[in-house]
Amino acid sequence: MTQSFFHSPSGGVDFLGLRRGRRGDTEIVYDDGVARRMVWRVQGVASEDALGDALAVAVGAVRVLPALYAELKRRSIAIEVIGN
Repeated sequence: MTQSFFHSPSGGVDFLGLRRGRRGDTEIVYDDGVARRMVWRVQGVASEDALGDALAVAVGAVRVLPALYAELKRRSIAIEVIGN
């Protein structure tokens, strides 16, 4: 898996990225550029294309986190929080 990352196209500082965790699991990272950083582990098998599409749509929304949750749910991608 290549690392994928997305920045807010509106000039905001919101960041969403995909990475491999220490155990080899796929992880989603969110950073608002000020005070909040969150990390989720993707549960089960999800294609990198589906994850990348979900992140790209979410980071372009005004409210990134609600959009991310909605996009993941729409694609039936389960996640668990592993870091705040």
